[in-house]
Amino acid sequence: MSTEFTEWLRNRSDDQLRALVTVRPELITPVPAHVEGLAGRASSPSAVGRVLDRLDRFTLSVVETLVVLPSPVDYRSLRTQMARALPERVPASVLRSALKETVERLRTLALVYGPQSALAPAPGVREILETPAGLGPPVVEVFRHHPAERLAELIQDIGGETGDTKEVLAELLGGQEVVERLIQGVSPQARSALNELAWGPASGRVPNARREVRTATAQSPIEQLLSRALLGATGEETVVLPREVGLFLRDGRIHQDLSPVPPPLDGAKRDQAMANRTAAGQAFAFVRAIEELCERWSVDPPGVLRSGGLAVRDLKRTAGLLDLPEWVTGLIIEVAYAVGLIAASGSVDGDWLPTPAYDGWRVKSTEDRWAVLAAGWLSMDRVPGVIGERDERDRLLNALHPDLRRSAAAEVRATTLGMLSAAGPGVAPSLDSVRERLAWEQPRRRGGQRDQLVEFTLREAEQIGMTGFGAIADHGRALLPCCGGRASAAALSLAPLLPEPLDHVLLQADLTAVAPGPLTGDLRRWLAMAADVESTGGATVYRFCEQSIRRALDAGQGADEMLSMLERHSTTPVPQPLSYLVTDVARRHGRMRVGTASAYIRCDDPSLLDEVTADRRALPLRLRRLAPTVIASKTSRSTLVDSLRAMGYAPAAESLDGDVIITRLDVRRTDGQPSPRPSVAFNGPEADVVAAAVRAVRAGDAAHLARRAPVDAPEGQVPRSPATATINALREAIRQGSQVWIGYLDSQGNATSRILEPARMEGGYLTAYDETRAAVHRFALHRITGIADIN
Repeated sequence: MSTEFTEWLRNRSDDQLRALVTVRPELITPVPAHVEGLAGRASSPSAVGRVLDRLDRFTLSVVETLVVLPSPVDYRSLRTQMARALPERVPASVLRSALKETVERLRTLALVYGPQSALAPAPGVREILETPAGLGPPVVEVFRHHPAERLAELIQDIGGETGDTKEVLAELLGGQEVVERLIQGVSPQARSALNELAWGPASGRVPNARREVRTATAQSPIEQLLSRALLGATGEETVVLPREVGLFLRDGRIHQDLSPVPPPLDGAKRDQAMANRTAAGQAFAFVRAIEELCERWSVDPPGVLRSGGLAVRDLKRTAGLLDLPEWVTGLIIEVAYAVGLIAASGSVDGDWLPTPAYDGWRVKSTEDRWAVLAAGWLSMDRVPGVIGERDERDRLLNALHPDLRRSAAAEVRATTLGMLSAAGPGVAPSLDSVRERLAWEQPRRRGGQRDQLVEFTLREAEQIGMTGFGAIADHGRALLPCCGGRASAAALSLAPLLPEPLDHVLLQADLTAVAPGPLTGDLRRWLAMAADVESTGGATVYRFCEQSIRRALDAGQGADEMLSMLERHSTTPVPQPLSYLVTDVARRHGRMRVGTASAYIRCDDPSLLDEVTADRRALPLRLRRLAPTVIASKTSRSTLVDSLRAMGYAPAAESLDGDVIITRLDVRRTDGQPSPRPSVAFNGPEADVVAAAVRAVRAGDAAHLARRAPVDAPEGQVPRSPATATINALREAIRQGSQVWIGYLDSQGNATSRILEPARMEGGYLTAYDETRAAVHRFALHRITGIADIN
């Protein structure tokens, strides 16, 4: 760690230190004891790498320029070097303004320190930026491990008089005349190889890279370059272009094309109102799809694979039931899981079932339900888009599989949609435009996985209803962290755009019911139980049949209750065929009873049982007549019921007490734990915490420098006060930066008194400078017996 950097950090004002720890909160977790500790933490490899990852391309280029140029660098030289890479379309005034702001921002981040006349990268930055701007390491680093004999041969071959050290070689290659002469002496093929490495990457692979060749015996282009130290071997099959040679090939420029202005977000122009309505329609459909998924899995849940996740056949079956593509079905399942609406009922041989949280979610308004789903999708770390792909072990990635997690998913979603918001109302940026902009804003995080996540984000945002025709909707913008991220505001914006739920249908003589729009939740669930969906679209068509009526009867509905429900919610009279169907199925329903023998059949009509035993289709059931009204079977009750229904009968299941078993669609819920709720985005520490941390660092640094001797505690009885008064007094002392006198019980229970300068309270502990010990300590709040002012 540089002493100059520590002194520069110590001389920063309190406001500047507060700005530093606000943008880099990891520096005060926990609070360092003094400025030297703060400097060490700020220059650690992990901390430097983390903050470099947040820089845009222009800001990162400024840091790279300072790393490449000999330190320190005056501001005028820095601006001159940056201007050499400025595109012609960008005015010089833009560079001057942007560079001034960027240097100040880098000072705030403590990545650059020093006055305008002597700027330098902070300690640790050079180590992290191993190949700044695509340049290779300096000559000293490239030839660090070459033996002295080999270095002497290289120095002699490139025109040096004497020497056998890498410093002599670096001094030679540091001269432009020497490098120019060496390059002119190689073949066109060798020069072409140098040009390929000039703008990065600066390394390449060649066989037998450590071969020892002289300029007189060099034959191939690579040997010509190796013999003149224009390339250096860093491994058995790896060569690298020294930084001094790379700068010469770049004509002294560090960057090829450098713009302080981000690339524009190009795309089609949409009507914002139309985009809002389209997104609202998709949001409504997504909420209904989630609800239908949970309702269907309540009745017929799929199993949990031994490896975790959902089987491919179950995903295909669910996609068919929802009448949606498999990738959309995977998205629906993953979002429902992420917000805790479904969970596994057991780790082995369990089922995927709705959770009790689903019952609370489904009674909310549509806009509130959507806000929960969209917020969960934004912050979840799971990536539904990779369902069906294979991992590095060639294993299939199923829906709900634990390996669908990607740590960068939530950040990429928020950043990508933030760009759509920044593009302006009604602008639908293209995928390539978004990728190019993201590459400019986060150049150190580029990669194939991030490009894939961007594509998934845009596709899924359209399906969920965050965007319409590719443009961010107003209710989608309200959910973004960059715009406040409030679910209530998103729901309020979405509500006027949603269709009004209907409480009526049109009954027709062909045993169908037409829903001319979205139905209320209760009516839609009742129709899903009593009828089958025949077609969807602008209007949903439900068809009544014997099986669907029997399904409602099994759920406890009676014929009169069903007809009354139809009359109440139909704008047309109940057709006679439908009325006959309901009454006929209800009349026959339950005449025959099935229980457990393994199972039995009980019926008051012996002739009906005679008919069953005479039916050849009943042979697999292994029936045996126990009495004129009772038949026993070795099959299970559920199998017996299904088989009799397949034969055309209408049995009803009964319990051991002889009561009819009523099967409801909403009784199956998992006792397993739902998935963790999405974590709330961290927006930085509060101002009071920052101020207290800076005061603690300053106090600790003063003690560290002054080496103050401990002071004696005041005479008299140890302070005692109520716990609430003690906490309030400590908070006030933290706010004012004043000293207090406290009573404290040590680990043995002995009462002591201390003079403290409190810094902050968190997690049941007080961090303060202890004047009686001349050091920073943490005190357990429950051991503080009382507090008093210093007289």
